[in-house]
Amino acid sequence: MNKKIVMIISVLAVIILAIVGIYVFIQQKDQKAQEKAATQWTQNFEKKKYTELVKQVTTDSLKQQGYTKDDFVKKYTNVFGGIGVSKIQISNMKVSDQKLSYQAVFETAIGKTTSFSYSTKLIKQDGTYQIDWKTSLIFPNMKPTDRISFQTTTAIRGDLVDVNGFDLATNKKAFRAGIIPKELGNDSTRTKRIEKIAKFLDVSTESVEQKLAQGWVKDDLFVPIKIVADEDVQKMDGLQYAATTTRYYPLGAAAAHLIGYTGTVTAEDIKKNPALSSDAIIGKTGLERAYDKELRGTDGGSISLVNKDGKVKEVLLESKVKNGEKIRLTIDALMQKRAYEDLEKATGSTVIMEPQNGALMALVSKPSFDPNQMVRGLSQKTYDQYANDPERPFTNRFTQRYAPGSTMKAITAAIGFDAGTLKADRVRTIDGLQWQKDGSWGNYKITRVTENQKVDYKKALIYSDNIFFAQEGLELGEDRLRAGLKKFGFGQDFNLPFAMTPAQISTDKQFKSDILLADTAYGQGQLLMSPIQQAVAYSAFANDGKIVQPHIRVNEKSKTSEAVSKKAVDQVNAALLQVVKDPNGTAHNLASLKLPLAAKTGTAELKLEQGTEGIENSFVFAFNAEKKNYLIVSLVENHKKSGKTATQLIKDLVPEVEKSIETKK
Repeated sequence: MNKKIVMIISVLAVIILAIVGIYVFIQQKDQKAQEKAATQWTQNFEKKKYTELVKQVTTDSLKQQGYTKDDFVKKYTNVFGGIGVSKIQISNMKVSDQKLSYQAVFETAIGKTTSFSYSTKLIKQDGTYQIDWKTSLIFPNMKPTDRISFQTTTAIRGDLVDVNGFDLATNKKAFRAGIIPKELGNDSTRTKRIEKIAKFLDVSTESVEQKLAQGWVKDDLFVPIKIVADEDVQKMDGLQYAATTTRYYPLGAAAAHLIGYTGTVTAEDIKKNPALSSDAIIGKTGLERAYDKELRGTDGGSISLVNKDGKVKEVLLESKVKNGEKIRLTIDALMQKRAYEDLEKATGSTVIMEPQNGALMALVSKPSFDPNQMVRGLSQKTYDQYANDPERPFTNRFTQRYAPGSTMKAITAAIGFDAGTLKADRVRTIDGLQWQKDGSWGNYKITRVTENQKVDYKKALIYSDNIFFAQEGLELGEDRLRAGLKKFGFGQDFNLPFAMTPAQISTDKQFKSDILLADTAYGQGQLLMSPIQQAVAYSAFANDGKIVQPHIRVNEKSKTSEAVSKKAVDQVNAALLQVVKDPNGTAHNLASLKLPLAAKTGTAELKLEQGTEGIENSFVFAFNAEKKNYLIVSLVENHKKSGKTATQLIKDLVPEVEKSIETKK
């Protein structure tokens, strides 16, 4: 009897344990289902996937709030898009007894909110959990009839100024030219007035008609067409003006590639930065773009919850406006303007740098464009003229890379002195105007301009002897030449606020022939350097063998690194002075300035094959060998077309640079 009782009890215990186990399993599974639904909801909310969010909401809860699914998506899109929410952070998510709670912080167009607490029920339908939705899941105290009020105070864009405080980019009074439709008249009068207005504003009549045909337009409402400068305002039948401000660039085309310009935000811009409002003005190119965040500042304002009677229920966020910073550059506006003008009709670039500290004093690219036109709005015709110009006025030439030509010979000489392959008293015997290493070069020969049989390093630099430096390159060998060039900044990124590919020694890691090694030594081959990179490399000759990293903001400090020894630089500089002083020197044109100038010229020829005539780019770098307080690098593309070399064009610029630097003292 006792055994039967024990057995029955044992069986009952097993059954009870099984039931408990099944119950626990079901509860755990149910809890996981709730957590899964909660996680999906918060993740979709964080990612602003409102079309996915609405799929998790119960149909009954939507109806109770008086919403359709489309209403739901529009509400979330309008509310969070309207206040410029760029990021949603969810924290402290908890799921218990079919209830979900969490906290959320929003980064908006006017700043970050405090943490809001949310809670709702999880409703099980068809085996899955869904959200019992209410408008309080948008903002905790929000009711279906409430709306969001978003008021902003636009930050004033900061100025870009030169080293002396002169404006390079600033805000200026302007007028928004527009039309009040009823003042145009009818029929032929209307047509004639629109044509006249379009011509004056440099826009098409079609674009004017399109603006007048917008859905919101009424006969007595002002329809803006284009911003015009204060001095350009003209009275005209049918045309009205509304005061505004616009971005203004005092140097115009002279600094367009450097400073850039601003413009209205695009859909693509907002996609990258959702915090931007649809009418925001942002930097589009140049330093306006690079420093956009600092210049733009932060709009102030308030985000409030407003009831159906228009009364504020709750201020969700309030922030003060923070105007944009004033950014002071190392650029000298007068020097910049003069450098631009002194390029005359040439296509090219000029860079002026302080070789001791890396401050960039002028960065010029020519031909250029008027950034003030870009801000006010270009007609398609004017834009096409720029875009189709074969001289490519939109191209930034101080960051574009070129073969440096014979200016590179100064670097090869310095590397050779430190390596011991070049000596001050060494003389090479070279016959004729052409030379090749041996028969393995086939028909390829290196050509020089002037025939000198006995050539030392000074004469080689004065006459710019290609054969001398080709032989020097071969004697140095690839490893020593490459290692030396890297010390001069090749392959380095200078961390400047504009895009620039590092200077290149060759397209491959190794030269594929002795010809390429020889060509590289005198500045041809596959060498590529921008004018800025050339200024950095040549700074070694005005800085005791150290190159200096460039910078463009005042008070920044640039690092220096040793490229070659001071002894090597002193020897090279002795020859660079003669490049100017010697009547045979390629930069003798500068001797009449009566300044202690050291210089090296270069011509890089671009042609399809040897023996044919190609396009020649002209280069020069020059500095005051005694004061060493500035370095000029100038480039002229296809100098035969412009009729003047880079050396000829900087002749008038050098005294102005000297005077400007003396004035600063």
